[in-house]
Amino acid sequence: MSEAIVADYDQAILRDALEARAAKGAGALAAMGAGVDVPVAIIMRNDVAQLEVMRAAALAGTVLVALNWHGEVDEVAAICDDSGAQHVIIHRDLIAGLRPALKGRSVIAVSPGPELCAAYAISSAAAASDPDLPEWENLVQSHQAIEHREMMRPLMRYTSGSTGHPKGVRRTSTGERRDFEDVLKRVGTEMLQLKTGSRFFTAAPIYHSAPSTLTSAALVTHGVSVIVAPKFDPEGFLATIQDQKITHIYLVPTMMSRLLKLPEEVRSRYDLSSVEFCVSTGSPWPHDLKVAMINWWGPVFWESYGATEIGFMTMVSSEEALARPGTAGRMQMGGTVLILDEQGNAMPTGEVGEIHARMDAFGGFDYSNDPDSRKAAEKQGHVSVGDLGWLDEDGFLFITDRKKDMIISGGANIFPAEIEAVLMRAPFIRDVAVFGAPHPEFGEQIVAAVELSEGASAQVKDVMDFLDGKLARFKQPRVVDFHGTLPREDSGKIFKQRLREPYWENAGRKI
Repeated sequence: MSEAIVADYDQAILRDALEARAAKGAGALAAMGAGVDVPVAIIMRNDVAQLEVMRAAALAGTVLVALNWHGEVDEVAAICDDSGAQHVIIHRDLIAGLRPALKGRSVIAVSPGPELCAAYAISSAAAASDPDLPEWENLVQSHQAIEHREMMRPLMRYTSGSTGHPKGVRRTSTGERRDFEDVLKRVGTEMLQLKTGSRFFTAAPIYHSAPSTLTSAALVTHGVSVIVAPKFDPEGFLATIQDQKITHIYLVPTMMSRLLKLPEEVRSRYDLSSVEFCVSTGSPWPHDLKVAMINWWGPVFWESYGATEIGFMTMVSSEEALARPGTAGRMQMGGTVLILDEQGNAMPTGEVGEIHARMDAFGGFDYSNDPDSRKAAEKQGHVSVGDLGWLDEDGFLFITDRKKDMIISGGANIFPAEIEAVLMRAPFIRDVAVFGAPHPEFGEQIVAAVELSEGASAQVKDVMDFLDGKLARFKQPRVVDFHGTLPREDSGKIFKQRLREPYWENAGRKI
């Protein structure tokens, strides 16, 4: 029997006990017709119940469709319709806001625990809403464990595309169907370096592709404990590392920036010596931020570059990152990468082009509602997700920016990620998003949407003074907008499109 646990801030349960409960949850899913290859939408925040649902779906062969709980009614309805999800598992407090999207569907409610309620200021009434809906806990208690464990199906993900509508990413297999749990075990041991006794921790929202895959990998790797936080709180995060003796962590650059902005007396208060491995994905990791974290925690950091469609592609260690500033690492798990021009020709070493990758370990994919986009993205058997980059002579990949985010101003290609990385160094800036807006003479102008740090005050001149000498003039924003709060998910990832739309709605063009 394993002594590993699965825990949130409300409860801890032995992993074997959670697996036993998940088997009963799988029996409940199968009994209601939500078993093998049936899509089921899950709209939940981080807690043990969410992990239990994920494991139950894995055992039942259910296709989970993970939705962002920040989603609007129309978006949630569209994804449920497109995926065919007639069953929805959702935290009770989220039901009221999404009721029109849930109409006509079978809804299973999950009551949020006290710590989850405290983290999101959920009232007791909201936490107990819709009492007539079936409760996940009651279904687990009232059903027998599934008799035959099915092969695990990959989650179905949705990703925004150039059409502006979410695209469903479905895993495909050209040969015999594989148990996706085997893929996850490989991720756990080869990429996360998990072993018996490891303790994995994340505060990133598990509806996202990377944290859900890594958390799932930890859940299927023998003897590993899994702890999730309801949301990211910088000091609380450090306290959990110390109290739980965390060894493995998933952490994104936005969270690191917030950790580094804690006062030194707070940062030095916590013992982080248990940490062996910390991985980051999802957004560019500025080199100076990486250096600062390595100086603080030691060389325990790894960066992975990947895509919802393709999976994790590269890894780079702390030592490699310091030796090759800016690299995202080399391909992993047998994957290959090509840097191609618009005609599909290979670019020379050191030259920027569009990144095309192939990762057979995760299987192929198609788009549920946009087959033409999938076909157009492939060249030479490798798929592009719209990123630009280059390879050095040793095969290390460097990413310059998203192709769709690139600003073309006065004929010059400008990459927002570079500008954002500089602005994030400013002590008075909590978060920032840089994007292009229409300009009658230059085609596009650079806009910086800024959210100030708590208690800070700044004007446009302060921003421009900070950039002076750090960025070429043509890369400096012409417009600086201050926002009380930038539109973002609880991971810190900004909804840049929402900031961009007002500038372009009357422009008569999209680029």
